Amino acid sequence: MDKIFSNEMNVLKALAILLVVSGHLEFSLLGIFPPYSFQLALFFFISGCLFKDKYLNEVSTFVERRIKSLLVPYFWYNLFYLGVTCLIFKLTGKFWGMPISFKNFFITPFLNGHQFDLSCPLWFVTQLFMTMIMFLFMFRGLNALTKNKFIHLGFFAILGILAIPFAKIFPVTPLMLIVIRTMFSLFFVYLGYFYTHYIKDNYNIFTPKWFGAVFVLQSILWMFNRDYDPEHGIGLSYVLVWARFDEQLFVPIITALTGIWASLFTVKILYPYVKDIKFVQDMGKVTYHIMANHLLVMYIITAIFMYINGISIEERANHDIYWIYNPVQTTYLYFVLTMVITTYLGIGQKKLYQRIFGEKKPADNKDNKQ
Repeated sequence: MDKIFSNEMNVLKALAILLVVSGHLEFSLLGIFPPYSFQLALFFFISGCLFKDKYLNEVSTFVERRIKSLLVPYFWYNLFYLGVTCLIFKLTGKFWGMPISFKNFFITPFLNGHQFDLSCPLWFVTQLFMTMIMFLFMFRGLNALTKNKFIHLGFFAILGILAIPFAKIFPVTPLMLIVIRTMFSLFFVYLGYFYTHYIKDNYNIFTPKWFGAVFVLQSILWMFNRDYDPEHGIGLSYVLVWARFDEQLFVPIITALTGIWASLFTVKILYPYVKDIKFVQDMGKVTYHIMANHLLVMYIITAIFMYINGISIEERANHDIYWIYNPVQTTYLYFVLTMVITTYLGIGQKKLYQRIFGEKKPADNKDNKQ
């Protein structure tokens, strides 16, 4: 993997985590793409872009690396947020999570990942682990049957498309939830692999004609948006963690595709200007830590605002975990502070780990998918 492509992927990861955090603050960095309309598909796409063919013959190595880079830090964070949640409960009387139990600590992370509210964005990590392991074995099986890349693409595309009606036909039990999310995400993992191996160096998909076509298509898709009105559904957005696609069938797949293209296009334009900005590169290297810590940082910022304005802490307990103080005036300050604080927290964690163990932290090495 050449250095320029690796750096571009790092900038793409930075953009992806910016989209996740801005979505949790209920605004979009790319205005025609609402929050939750494609950013998680983008992370799965990036994982596929970084998948190496050598792992098809090194299964044990791949599984071991994914355990070290994804699950080990996940359960350290799970332990940390158990302590944080208990501390907040002692201070405020509000327990932000599910009851403490063996199941909720070790099993729930793989079912929905919402055992602790403050770390719930990390549900993506366990899903990514399951998706990548399933992808490896499915891809190995397909390669044994045929080397035809279009058959491979068709197979994973069918899986992704069928995930949406599955969520409508079958009761969404905890196990079915895993099945639906995995089917949906497998398509975007293979799409990332397909892009890297067959499109990136062979076709220019960032011409003015492509831009016009995607812009027109997304403008048409916008007619399906519901402007965040819960009474009318979520439209272009979808909630993958709960396999919630509302009444849509193909729109979630299409808007994920246009959103991924728009992200790649944005990076192509911005890369010459941001490639040497250390903060952007650092952000792309610590997306795991930003994902893990941004709700806690927002929670603390809200507590500070409330203290300054003489508002009782009990008021915070009347809202969900995403609630922020006076969003009309403070949303962008939250965004900037959260990105800066969580990025440097992640960098600090990396340096601390390297000082203690004398090696790169697994969650931040070049093979990591997030």
